[in-house]
Amino acid sequence: MRKFLLLLTLPLLLASCCDSSDKGKTKEVANITDATVQSTIKSISEKHAGISSDMLERGVKHAASLWRNVDGTEADFKVFCKDHFIADEATKEIMFEKVSRNLEVLYGHFNKISLDLQRPLHEPMGEIIDVDKAFGGYSAQSHLTEDLYRNKLAFNIALNFPYYTLTEKEANASSWTRKEWAYARMGDVFTSRVPAEILQNVSEVGSASEMYIANYNIHMGQLVDADGKTHFPKDMVLLSHWNLRDEIKSHYSKGAEGVKLQGMVYEVMKRIIDQTIPADVINNGAYQWNPSTNETFKDSKAVTLESEQNGRYQQIINNFHAMRQIDAYSPLNTAVKRAFAGGMEITQADAEALFVEFMAAEELKQVGELIKKRLGRDLQPWDIWYDGFKARSSIDEDALNKITRTRYPDAKALDADLANLLLKLGFTQEKADFLAERIDVDAARGSGHAWGAAMKGETAHLRTRIPETGMDYKGYNIAIHEFGHNVEQTISLYDVDYYMLNGVPNTAFTEALAFIFQKRDLELLDMKNDNPEKEALQTLDNFWSTYEIMGVSLLDQRMWLWLYDNPDATADQLKVAVEKIAVDIWNEFYAPVFGIKDQPILAIYSHMINSPIYLSNYAFGHLIQFQVEQYLKTADFAPEVERLFKIGSITPNAWMQAGLGENISITSIIEEAGKAAEQLAN
Repeated sequence: MRKFLLLLTLPLLLASCCDSSDKGKTKEVANITDATVQSTIKSISEKHAGISSDMLERGVKHAASLWRNVDGTEADFKVFCKDHFIADEATKEIMFEKVSRNLEVLYGHFNKISLDLQRPLHEPMGEIIDVDKAFGGYSAQSHLTEDLYRNKLAFNIALNFPYYTLTEKEANASSWTRKEWAYARMGDVFTSRVPAEILQNVSEVGSASEMYIANYNIHMGQLVDADGKTHFPKDMVLLSHWNLRDEIKSHYSKGAEGVKLQGMVYEVMKRIIDQTIPADVINNGAYQWNPSTNETFKDSKAVTLESEQNGRYQQIINNFHAMRQIDAYSPLNTAVKRAFAGGMEITQADAEALFVEFMAAEELKQVGELIKKRLGRDLQPWDIWYDGFKARSSIDEDALNKITRTRYPDAKALDADLANLLLKLGFTQEKADFLAERIDVDAARGSGHAWGAAMKGETAHLRTRIPETGMDYKGYNIAIHEFGHNVEQTISLYDVDYYMLNGVPNTAFTEALAFIFQKRDLELLDMKNDNPEKEALQTLDNFWSTYEIMGVSLLDQRMWLWLYDNPDATADQLKVAVEKIAVDIWNEFYAPVFGIKDQPILAIYSHMINSPIYLSNYAFGHLIQFQVEQYLKTADFAPEVERLFKIGSITPNAWMQAGLGENISITSIIEEAGKAAEQLAN
């Protein structure tokens, strides 16, 4: 995830004041009038005959929207624009190349600083102390934008590479050359002036939330039932929510006993959601805990422990207040608008409408009945994670663990095998070596993540949890997902024609490739799948996963909209609201399929705490994955993956048109799921 760029590419700032509460500082206000803008345009037009009036007007207006009294007078602004507007195309191209090179230097090194400072938080490097947290929350780049305004570089760039709105980008998508796209992306860099202290605070609060989740482990060997019996391995420690969810998935091959274990995990999840979980059973194996009754024991004697008391929801509140401080500096004046129209380049209203339409599809009931038949029982709430369409669902996870632990006893073993994995996926030896050399594998404290490089010469990082006993299947499965991210990050950095186009339109596209890699995890373990129903099963697996994540994403969206309607809410009030929203979504879109009402399970996702307004990227990722997979059925996998992810960070639908010749859609996945369900039912 290119966190540094998300902070810099905030939406266009209208001419509004930027107040500072610091005593002694000059109050910053916008001071360029429309009259000055027009006279500046006229003056430059007279100086450079025959120049594009559209680019001139756009550039001057854009620079004026960012200029403040601390930058100079109106006369200073006019002189600056006359001196720095570039009319000659060749000179402009030279400037573009130099700015691109220097931004790569800055972004790349700041990214490396963040990566290295946060290593003690993300990797098992001993006990975390307060100094680690302070350095991990420090943002070295938080003053970069402010500094570049102060030395006028930002105005020079904004004047010559102006900002285009999402609507304008979409309108120009079919006619723009690659260079024009790259120029437009440079115009996205300086579009607002958020004070450095606000950016620093966002970084610190976000880092604290990441640490909160990274340490939210449940000692499963200490869970007991009504008879005081344990059912999970003594040394099993699972992170919420990823590992808990994957533990549920691992028990679909175990019949009635598996259902019992899934039910215990679900009780843990509900306690986390409603915050009745005892605080001292989090990341602590000193107590036995019955999640059904919420009783706790020490050496088999009952003890009373205090609940967590809404710490989960306080993290969300903290992120909300930190991100809300940016609102005054952006015309996309909520974090929701910035995440969707700004970051994803899809509006929240459009995303919600698409999700609601999908979750109302009658085919979901058809697939639900099929799952019920395959399970031989009524559906339970945790069956939103039904894993029986995957080839691995019929394989005992202990057998998979044995394979992965033997093959990957540590991070070094996986790192050494990356090129081999790419060869199995069809990449040439040369390309496999190229990619593998630019990806490093690290053991993770949390469930794992992928951290891309931001400049050529640096490596991307694949992180996954690896116990001392070796990588278990859950860690391996996550590692292959993150490997997909790393491959995208590396291709879209090294192979894209312009640095300003590096990456993908939004993180849904990198999630798509991660899902594509992840579904091939058994293939990469040399386990063949000759099932004639393989394609139908894969379609249904994607369809059901999309159904699950869309509900969670809708909850995330509606929670943030609720926060903006209730900006002074307490953590307790937020908890009540989240539970209600989760139950309402369940009752509308899941109860008709599951036959059970009033379930809060959608509120378990950890992304709601440590990755604000991110979940919708997964939902779009599943849709894009399906469309890419359909395309890859008639194409060579590796060469097409390379081609697709060389397209870079143009807008989502422009990428889809360039890559697949179609827009993002729910139509094909719904239709194909209906056909697949009918095939398997017969």
